Amino acid sequence: MWTFVFVCLSISVTGLHGAFTVTVNPSVKVKENEGVDLKCSYTADFGASPRIEWKFKDLKGSQVLIYLENKPSAQYIGRIAMVEGGLRFNKVTRADTGDYDCEVSGNSGYGENTIKLTVLVPPSKPVSRIPSSVTTGSNVRLTCYDADGSPPSTYRWYKENTPLPEDPSKFPSFKNLTYKMNVFNGNLEFPSVSKLDTGSYFCEASNGEGSPQRGDTVNMEVRDVNVGGIVAGVIVAFLAVGLLLFALWFASKKGYLPKKAESKPKQQAVYIQPRADDMDDGDGEFRQKSSFIV
Repeated sequence: MWTFVFVCLSISVTGLHGAFTVTVNPSVKVKENEGVDLKCSYTADFGASPRIEWKFKDLKGSQVLIYLENKPSAQYIGRIAMVEGGLRFNKVTRADTGDYDCEVSGNSGYGENTIKLTVLVPPSKPVSRIPSSVTTGSNVRLTCYDADGSPPSTYRWYKENTPLPEDPSKFPSFKNLTYKMNVFNGNLEFPSVSKLDTGSYFCEASNGEGSPQRGDTVNMEVRDVNVGGIVAGVIVAFLAVGLLLFALWFASKKGYLPKKAESKPKQQAVYIQPRADDMDDGDGEFRQKSSFIV
């Protein structure tokens, strides 16, 4: 009976405290060059003096330890401090945007939780790439990019100072246009550009921080394919090849080109049968004499 009661009480206490629980504010936003506290609390199950570590993962996925063994790592000395209930940054920069893991261990228990910190930075003037001249029917892509905005900027395109809708098919005045706009990466693509797409373009970057920023305006002209020019170019190429072949033939006929060296016939050795008088030298001995004519 007592054992049953003890078990019930143990379950009740565990449920009340939430065994080995780490609690954080999952999302924190702060303006650049301002200070911020990253709150991290934990249940009493970890004991009076648990081990606390902080890790940081940036937007590129690189991870570093920023607080361990009750002190900040080398690159964070003077920038952070442990305060009651969390970690304090004296001043943040845009490079501090990322995920912060608060890890707590003690009494054979372990828990962790993550805070997403966003350092707010207004957009800068976006860099855009807009061709000044294209041919009808070709695939054309206009690009726009802001490298500074945090959170990342979204993009809008303008033609003749008029904002282009993200989906032109939903608006009668734009239904004849066939572009595709990606507001997240800044691309404006024409799968098959037409003369209706001729005009001046610029892009705008915004992220809710500060004023939207506009890129340079560039006039894009859509031209028909110059068929006559292509044909003329082919004819000129054929004429050039013909003239080259004629020049080679003429030079060869006049002997201006070096002649191929004639190979000399190989010399052959001819064997001559020795005469009888060459076989007898008078002393009874025969000596064979032979000769070769080359």
